[in-house]
Amino acid sequence: MSEHEKIDYIEFPSCDLMATKAFFNECFGWKFKDYGPDYTAFFDAGLMGGFFHSDTASKTQNGAALVVLYSETLEATEKKIKRTGGVVTRPIFSFPGGRRFHFTEPGGNELAVWSEK
Repeated sequence: MSEHEKIDYIEFPSCDLMATKAFFNECFGWKFKDYGPDYTAFFDAGLMGGFFHSDTASKTQNGAALVVLYSETLEATEKKIKRTGGVVTRPIFSFPGGRRFHFTEPGGNELAVWSEK
């Protein structure tokens, strides 16, 4: 349910909408609903959002916000991301509070995954 003045939805660019959808569906089980050829909404992802077709992607080196997913089993999630077409761009490293790694999905967006363990 939407809450007043709280983050409600997030949108990402994607250089390849079909590859982005396939990756997140296969890797994480996200569901999608298309709104024409250039936009798809996602749900069952912890937060609702969408991807729009773009010639650019979201990367922290360009000043983009970093979306961080959570995993109870960091190494298993890393293997699944690699197996389904993601590319690890920053290997697992420790930080105060846990460990994480960064990856790009086939549409070009950079995300991260973290765990306490």
